[in-house]
Amino acid sequence: MKIRVVFNQKGGVGKSTITINLAAAAAKAGKRVLVVDLDPQANSSHYLLGVGLDLAKPSLLDFFDQVLNFSMYAKDTREFVHRSPFERLSIMPSHPQIAELESKLESRHKIYKLREALNELVNDFDEVWLDTPPALNFFTLSALIAAEGCLIPFDCDEFSRHALLGLIDRVAEIRNDHNADLVIEGIIVNQFQARASLPARMVAELKQQGLPVLDVFLGASVKVRESHERAIPLLILDPNHKLSQQFADLYALLK
Repeated sequence: MKIRVVFNQKGGVGKSTITINLAAAAAKAGKRVLVVDLDPQANSSHYLLGVGLDLAKPSLLDFFDQVLNFSMYAKDTREFVHRSPFERLSIMPSHPQIAELESKLESRHKIYKLREALNELVNDFDEVWLDTPPALNFFTLSALIAAEGCLIPFDCDEFSRHALLGLIDRVAEIRNDHNADLVIEGIIVNQFQARASLPARMVAELKQQGLPVLDVFLGASVKVRESHERAIPLLILDPNHKLSQQFADLYALLK
């Protein structure tokens, strides 16, 4: 079972869109796929489940509450997994109130509990995709400790470029301290404008620095907003769309 985390401390870089569409690409390739939405904003959960999110209980709120309040009648990890409307694609949905549990989870050293739970699903899924909050907090650290591969979205923004080396250093620190299996599989260039000079120059500079920029760049499209609104991954909503093909090509690089 391959576990990947999509991670960036900066908000608005497309983490949830990338997570869901790469997970959809994996499912389309015949993999049994689980998405774990660790962001209290629950964007990935809304993207996959739409109005069905309200019925997706128990959620990660219940999982982390169970972590804090051990019981001999604790639920099996599989009970927190819910099928999406899409074939071979399941999710452990988030909840806004998981943010309220963060300080308790941190103070009681529960940082490895997500990894332990996912290890129980090794026979149920081929791939796990972890979506994270825009912060290096307890939930993001839990994801980085649980994962083998880390993908960093980069939106061709000057602030993102300045932060990138710091992000890479933090991943290296977590690898050294907590998770020797964690590797950066690549930097995903998102919302790339091929006709603009600044994005091309930024990407070229990253490559010159020897950073692991993946060779498939994701463009921008209003069709993504439609896919969010309809709660259907773009790769499924419009498989022939140029951006859908880019997601498929990007997933092919990772296999």
